[in-house]
Amino acid sequence: MHLPHLITDLGLILAAAGVMTLIFKKLKQPLVLGYIIAGLLVGPHVGLFPTISEPENITIWAEIGVIFLLFSLGLEFSFKKLVKVGGASTIMAFVEVISMLLLGYLTGKLLGWSTMDSIFLGGILSISSTTIIIRAFDELGVKSQRFASLVFGVLIVEDLVAILLMVLLSTVAVSQQFAGAEMVTAVLKLGFFLLLWFLGGIFLIPTFLRRASKLMNDETLLIVALGLCLLMVILAAQAGFSPALGAFIMGSILAETTKAEKIEHLITSVKDLFGAIFFVSVGILINPETIITYAGPIALITVVTLVGKTISIAGGGLIAGQGIKTSVQSGLSVSQIGEFSFIIATLGVTLNVTSDFLYPVAVAVSAITTFTTPYMIKFSTPAYQFVERIMPAKWKRSLDEYSSGAQVVSSTSDWKRLLQSYVIQTVVFSVIIIAIVLLSAQFLNPFITENVINGTTGKLVTTAVTLVFMAPFLWALAVYHPLKEVQGRLWANRNYRSLIIVMEFVRIGIAVLFIGFLLHQFFPVQVSIVAGLVIIMLLVIFSKRIQSFYIRIENRFMSNLNAREIEEASRMHHTLTPWDAHLIRFVIPSEAGLVGKSLVDLQVREKYGVNVAVIERGNRTITAPTRNELIFPGDVLYVFGSDEQIESFRRFIEEECILPEVEGEKENVALQKLLVSGGSVLLGKSIRNSGVRSQTNGLIVGLERNGERIPNPDSELIFEEGDLVWIVGNPDRIRKLEASSIIDAVA
Repeated sequence: MHLPHLITDLGLILAAAGVMTLIFKKLKQPLVLGYIIAGLLVGPHVGLFPTISEPENITIWAEIGVIFLLFSLGLEFSFKKLVKVGGASTIMAFVEVISMLLLGYLTGKLLGWSTMDSIFLGGILSISSTTIIIRAFDELGVKSQRFASLVFGVLIVEDLVAILLMVLLSTVAVSQQFAGAEMVTAVLKLGFFLLLWFLGGIFLIPTFLRRASKLMNDETLLIVALGLCLLMVILAAQAGFSPALGAFIMGSILAETTKAEKIEHLITSVKDLFGAIFFVSVGILINPETIITYAGPIALITVVTLVGKTISIAGGGLIAGQGIKTSVQSGLSVSQIGEFSFIIATLGVTLNVTSDFLYPVAVAVSAITTFTTPYMIKFSTPAYQFVERIMPAKWKRSLDEYSSGAQVVSSTSDWKRLLQSYVIQTVVFSVIIIAIVLLSAQFLNPFITENVINGTTGKLVTTAVTLVFMAPFLWALAVYHPLKEVQGRLWANRNYRSLIIVMEFVRIGIAVLFIGFLLHQFFPVQVSIVAGLVIIMLLVIFSKRIQSFYIRIENRFMSNLNAREIEEASRMHHTLTPWDAHLIRFVIPSEAGLVGKSLVDLQVREKYGVNVAVIERGNRTITAPTRNELIFPGDVLYVFGSDEQIESFRRFIEEECILPEVEGEKENVALQKLLVSGGSVLLGKSIRNSGVRSQTNGLIVGLERNGERIPNPDSELIFEEGDLVWIVGNPDRIRKLEASSIIDAVA
């Protein structure tokens, strides 16, 4: 019986990959390199082993592998993570990408390569390997160090930049030149579709998964997730983007749902399978003779990668005010290329715009820099010490002063907050309205005029239906005020009133223009003006109903957007997730500036928003320390607060004193949520007079009332029925309080 070549080739690929994974596991080397070598051995350029028959079929499998690889990266990405990335990581990522794009291009030109080869080389060198770095951090045990968190932020930004690069490189490849207008159009188009897909996906997909959850087991959830992934792949391809972009976007949307972890677990086997096929296909395309021929360029590009990435990231860190040590450690940690580099190289091959030698050169550089990564990370501390030793004292003082100045916590003015709110609203609602109008003109109107009713009446029906969908967003664009209190404070200042009035008229004017944009799709100008006036009157008449409809839409969207955090909050006992707050352990070194000072002198709550919940001093544990408690060398402080608050407090202390949260014999601290019931003796009492502190030997760090969250509540606040209270303290005392029936605890 004759087997199709597709099956025999697939069997050969997986067999070779399986053997190489065992060997590389034994050698404790990255499996990606094993897959590439497996592909090299079964490829057409090496005759020692059986060779695949039809490389074209493997290309199809490889494309599927790229799709699932980027889908899994999207599941780990999440746009909310990108929003939370600090300014320092963002600056470092952009400095690195711009520097490596330029260095790659100049290196290609120096080697006499074509313009397109040089451009793609810059793109290949600009993105580091998330997988390799995370694995190296795990093996070396440095994930809890300060520079590691910065590197993770850099990798998140790089993921998004890689998507942007894929679009821009495709545009350059098609036009074969740097056309400024085309580049700007490509970026705007990407931004439009990214925002539209994210908003639509968050509004629809979590709701669908939640309502269908009772029907879903592991099998159906996997099929639905893969179906959604491939559906977005089709939409991305129809919009003129890479299919891989669609997979990445759907992964990032599903990352915001309550099913994210489950989907990530279920998709792992599928991703590993097709990912292996992709990396084996990378090896199949390698010609060993090409690597030997281009050994010189490979060595040069490797040096450019190692040195260029180190210097650009370290320089970006210094620009961002992160200090010499953190900057050097970060730079030496990202000096390699990986998954996205392969995908960018594949893009050049697919578009047939790069030379045959570029792909194997990129793979060779990736292999070398992958091997060097752990050693570069280990070398980071001696490198920092060497730089600090040879640096002139004047330079060092200047950098320390700049770093201190750059890390000052600045407050955001009301005017800036209001302006940001207006800009975000205008962009978001404009994208939604434009998308509704374009979909109506391209799909709804032809359907109605061909299948329901034609002529002017059909256009009127189309306009009416479209307007129903547009109305809540038109109202929000022209009228909605998300920051009423801020606007009220600014309005009280006469200097800002004229500016606020101008912004209001601008918003209304943009809404009117969108009404005209809708009518212009179907009617002449004269008819559009009259109909526009009628529509504006109808919007005013039905304003309250439209407002109610929009509020429901917004509530649904925000509920879906925060669903994962809300579910995690209900599961986790030791984390105050509604405010993204948690406990972290600090050891106070003898040289720290806060030694010998009391908590009232330090004003940690007033300045940084954190609570010192527990102090461990030798064999003594001080829970809920008073304001007059002094800080001594060697004290262990359990500090409660959000990431930003803890980060601002951390700057008081040497970087080496942050330790990961560990469970030891002395760490007997818990965070418990309690509900004040109708029969509680706390009703009508203030926090100060309630006795909660003495009974639990703990500290009240948060309170929620009628949906409003109050971190660090004032001691004079009066308890009311239904209040949710969070207490940090000794678990045994809190459990005794729970059992006393004074307060009903809820899990």
